[in-house]
Amino acid sequence: MLKLLLFDVDGTLVLTGGAGIRAMNLAFADLFGVESGLADVEVAGRIDTAILRAALTKHDIACEAFPDMVDEFREAYCRHLARTLVEAKDGRVLPGVRELLSALQSKPDVRLSLATGNFRRGAELKLSYYGLWQYFDGGVFGEACEDRAELIAVARRDLLPDGDSAVYVIGDTVHDVEAARANDAIAVAVASGFTTEETLRAAAPDFLFPDFSDWRAVLTVLRL
Repeated sequence: MLKLLLFDVDGTLVLTGGAGIRAMNLAFADLFGVESGLADVEVAGRIDTAILRAALTKHDIACEAFPDMVDEFREAYCRHLARTLVEAKDGRVLPGVRELLSALQSKPDVRLSLATGNFRRGAELKLSYYGLWQYFDGGVFGEACEDRAELIAVARRDLLPDGDSAVYVIGDTVHDVEAARANDAIAVAVASGFTTEETLRAAAPDFLFPDFSDWRAVLTVLRL
């Protein structure tokens, strides 16, 4: 049986040292003239398009031409992100991630993909900067929709070949766990981001890890 592993990016694979949110704030200021426009807007586990809509709503900016606004925001954001990734002092690949991905990549019954709220280009910039992009065969990204559960539904529809498959949703927020549940997928939570292990446990994932530092144990527990 094929096992489709859908990885989140921020807090699951890497921490960018604030590069992502800084680039978003700079892009928002460029386009709408509001400094720190994403202050108090929830971003962890959210879709980039939904984050933009929430920021626009917060600042009473009309969204009638929202698709065009998304395109302009994505372009500005990615332009800034290419620089803020380099400037960030404490960005890093999270413990055990590189070893885990390397081990999984060699397994013929495993498909490594992304299910992330990041815009595709944003995910590529982040993961390429940290040397992880090459592990993945694509995925679904923030352009696809504004809801995390729908994101997983799109992934199941677009990435699964015919036949039996098991879908694992791997992420660091309650949103990831809830999205897995909504799609009858296996919820794998990791407390390596900004959500505590206690909060993740309360969401009742199928599996919960403090991080992936003991990557061999992760493979054993998940039977991968």
